[in-house]
Amino acid sequence: MTSITPTTHPCGGCGASVRYAPGTAVLRCPYCGHEQPIAAPARQVREHSFDAFLAQPRAGEVAAHRFSCPGCGARTESDALSTNCQFCATALVADTSKGAQVAPEAVLPFALDRRAARDAMRGWTRTRWFAPNRLKKVSEAESMKSTYLPHWTFDAGTVSDYSGQRGEHYYVTETYTSNGQTKTRQVRRTRWYSASGRVSRHFDDVLVAATGKLPRERLDALEPWALERAVPFEPGYLSGHHSLRYDTEPDSGLEQAKAKMAKVIEDDCKRHIGGDTQRLHDVRTGYSGVTFKLVLLPVWIGSYLYGGRPYQIMINGVGGEVQGDRPYSTVKITLAVLAAVAVVAALVLLYLGQRG
Repeated sequence: MTSITPTTHPCGGCGASVRYAPGTAVLRCPYCGHEQPIAAPARQVREHSFDAFLAQPRAGEVAAHRFSCPGCGARTESDALSTNCQFCATALVADTSKGAQVAPEAVLPFALDRRAARDAMRGWTRTRWFAPNRLKKVSEAESMKSTYLPHWTFDAGTVSDYSGQRGEHYYVTETYTSNGQTKTRQVRRTRWYSASGRVSRHFDDVLVAATGKLPRERLDALEPWALERAVPFEPGYLSGHHSLRYDTEPDSGLEQAKAKMAKVIEDDCKRHIGGDTQRLHDVRTGYSGVTFKLVLLPVWIGSYLYGGRPYQIMINGVGGEVQGDRPYSTVKITLAVLAAVAVVAALVLLYLGQRG
């Protein structure tokens, strides 16, 4: 068990625990309103060599943090990087420099506060097709927690050798009979030629979720992220907000990043082949200069109740993109299907009428 004396940020006005105010560079007291600036980092965001990381001794299973609250003295256990004391609400931030895991290199601060997150959710519920009308009245999540989620970013140079085929279209005239009449038409054919070559590309900040606690396809759907606005990690940005530590190791993260790179490389190969259409038989990619870093991204995570059932919702804490579960209206879906059937039937009747 890792025993941690957490970083806290007492208010200079009343001594209470201050929180990071989204969209600013200050810590604000929720009681007296006093503001104090977050210390400007003395360094830049850095990339780390993946080969150097692999050469380091690896820790085994990482135990939960044991937080000792300086406010009330309570001792709690958590796998979070930052949390609030459940007894006195003091904002607690773990000292990541002394842990067994890779320390966060950068953080993308929250830009949306709770009110803005609520507005984004309201707009999302109002634009759901085939949702029950009552869903539009849901404007507040039962729970809404500002949470920093860990992500890996990877940079790499790639060189890919490929083999495949280039297809070039041509047209032939075909004769056919319709309603007793002989007619002609142009039919497209394709000639295939062997093709091979080499393409190269440099990838920058390929993003991979470093937590399996939330659906990764939903986290991916929250993109794009304004990574250019990320700042060097500073504990103050986490104060008052929940933060998860990663549970996906860099090795696994790199394999996921390579899968993302492979899709881009495939498109590069097809463009290099040229022609009207392409076939790829084999792509062999070499990677060089692989670097990585851990960045914390801001997400509002909440749930709302509808029809006695909870639905999860996630909001990009910078851009406001919303992803979540939603109910469906069987009445609306049925009416839409009946309307589509009616349109098809009307078109068929019109066609038959024109043919006499």
